[in-house]
Amino acid sequence: MTATVGRGVITRGTRTAPSRRSNVVIWLLVTLRLALAWEFLWAFADKTFGWGFATPSERAWINGGSPTKGFLTSSATGPFESFYKSIAGDTWTNWLFMIGLLGIGAALLFGVGMRIAAATGSLLLVMMWSAALPPATNPFLDEHLIEALVLILLAATYAGDHVGFGRWWAKTRVVRAVPALR
Repeated sequence: MTATVGRGVITRGTRTAPSRRSNVVIWLLVTLRLALAWEFLWAFADKTFGWGFATPSERAWINGGSPTKGFLTSSATGPFESFYKSIAGDTWTNWLFMIGLLGIGAALLFGVGMRIAAATGSLLLVMMWSAALPPATNPFLDEHLIEALVLILLAATYAGDHVGFGRWWAKTRVVRAVPALR
């Protein structure tokens, strides 16, 4: 049985000729993946070393600053304000946040562990959204929720398989044994 999809042809679930449209979609997904990788890795590096963009050098993590205290103490509003202010600057909060930024960014950059990156990245982004409710420019939606949805899209479409190590990663023994690591 043969079916036509866009300009590509599908035969028994196997694509025989990729369409121009599907190539554009693949490259858009790769670009989104790498852009989000850059965003997470940049946040990690700037908070660690204080390169003066979002974090001045005197508040860098390596200089004794807290990656979570400033935002959570000054920007937390809404129904979860007391919770976020109570964990602001705690050692465990700083370490989890920074490990999350680095791990999610690295997974996106290399295209491995996309499901875990999507789950943990979405959780982190939803928490960042919920720390400052309502959002400043919209009654509900902001970039954190949109980026969480993009992370889920990237994992669902195997975006790490293109310009990444996702295909290789999927063939490893550990991933075959535990598909959630894909």
